[in-house]
Amino acid sequence: MTASDEHLLFVPLGGTEEIGMNLNLYGLGEPDNEEWIIVDMGVTFGDDATPGVDVILPDPAFIEERADRLAGIVLTHGHEDHLGAVPYLWSRLQCPVYATPFTAALLRRKLELDAPGQDIEIIEVPLSGKFEVGRFDLELITLTHSMPEPNAVVLRAPQGIILHTGDWKFDPDPVIGPTADEEALKALGDEGVLAAIGDSTNVFVDGSSHSEAALLDSLTSLIGECRKQVAVTCFASNVARLQTIFDAAAANGRAVALVGRSLWRINAAARATGYLTDLPPFLEAEDAVDIPADQILYICTGSQGEPRAALSRIAGGDHRHVALGEGDAVIFSSRQIPGNELAIGRLQNQLARKGVRIISEMDHFVHVSGHPARDELARMYQHLRPQVAIPVHGEQRHLIHHTELALSCQVPEAVVVHNGAVVELTARGSRIVDEVRAGRLVLDGDRIVNMESDVVRDRIKIMYNGAVSCSVVVDDEGELAADPKITAKGLIEDDDAAYDLAEAAADVRSYLGNLDVDGAEDDAAIEKAAHLALRRFFRSAYGKRPVISVHVVRI
Repeated sequence: MTASDEHLLFVPLGGTEEIGMNLNLYGLGEPDNEEWIIVDMGVTFGDDATPGVDVILPDPAFIEERADRLAGIVLTHGHEDHLGAVPYLWSRLQCPVYATPFTAALLRRKLELDAPGQDIEIIEVPLSGKFEVGRFDLELITLTHSMPEPNAVVLRAPQGIILHTGDWKFDPDPVIGPTADEEALKALGDEGVLAAIGDSTNVFVDGSSHSEAALLDSLTSLIGECRKQVAVTCFASNVARLQTIFDAAAANGRAVALVGRSLWRINAAARATGYLTDLPPFLEAEDAVDIPADQILYICTGSQGEPRAALSRIAGGDHRHVALGEGDAVIFSSRQIPGNELAIGRLQNQLARKGVRIISEMDHFVHVSGHPARDELARMYQHLRPQVAIPVHGEQRHLIHHTELALSCQVPEAVVVHNGAVVELTARGSRIVDEVRAGRLVLDGDRIVNMESDVVRDRIKIMYNGAVSCSVVVDDEGELAADPKITAKGLIEDDDAAYDLAEAAADVRSYLGNLDVDGAEDDAAIEKAAHLALRRFFRSAYGKRPVISVHVVRI
């Protein structure tokens, strides 16, 4: 078989037209008989619009139907939006997972917690490693990001070379790990790159992202101004930030305690793979209770206002070992992820009511991004000189702006894609040739359900409109044998409940009285009539459309 008999496809199922929940497919082979690999399999998180949902997953239905031709999953790095879905979706796919040592260590710890008993084959690949997955000849190129071992993935196929960047930046002093291997990128450009598929997060930011090392002096000075307890919240995965915060605290004579399960998991994975080994062990929160306020610093999870994270529990007064109050300080060494503004605002207001000083990137230099700004993107294109740019990892406005930037960097072609787009990559040009399903799943307790299922829809509807339940007791002739019993949740004030429910019951009786039923009539007509009566009553009385359930009992 020759290259002309085959095609090379790129199919994003998550992480395009959005930031987070990355799942990317590459297919190589004859049409309808391609061999596939997955690059990254991440999650995003629920918000006020998805009540009761903590974790949202990409729907892998398209590749699940082709699991017999799926050669493996390749992880670019260890952030949740790139590997967090593996424990939940792997059982549907059952293929090897390839990762560098730190990412593999993180994944193993996640599996112990979220998917115990799954026998997943994790194949460790060294930094800058070359390996084969199915028919794909792959190579990793080391970049820098806000966690150890971020990698671009090079895919060599008969049609040409693809570079999938993952998350990255060019940091000249990353604190943890090596600098980006720009020589390898230049060499790849000399070899000839068909397509660069990459990060769009900071495409609106001019210049270059700051270096992680630049934070040390700023944080040291800021912590030195604090006279009582200090808590710093950051993304748990940012191992370099843990190092920076520790050094800044030590310079001010403060011991450091970690507060939050994910911080301890990251710390363990880092030390097991050779990072943070020059630091003494962090303290547990309970070990810091007796340390004077001006000699302790807490690193806490919860920078995005997550309700179950350590900082939210501290702010709510629910943490067993840590309490913050008047004169203490909380430093938000993180950015606000779009969509989390309300949750972060609520958290900061809780802290402010306690008299805690709040410091964020809005008023002090306390955070640097892990993603490339415009000058870094231009530099990447200068190194690679690809024939086509395909922006991912961004909302629609990011992707459009990124394509404009790529074209201004003399990239001949740029394609705006979306989740579910099937892109054919060829030396003659790249284009969207088909569409496949790219939905969302949610982790609802211990089960996975479709985002569009009645379970999720009803819960959202109940949150905004309340719920009504009605029991209708009828005899063998279909006549009412008792007054309808109605309960309403989230709709009626206690003072009005008796009167309004009596009015609702009267409407149900009226509707059922006009219903021509006999003993042979099935219960569906009775349910329908009662449902209609209740829907019209609550829409008229309250302007609401509650979730209504009617139960018919025959005696």
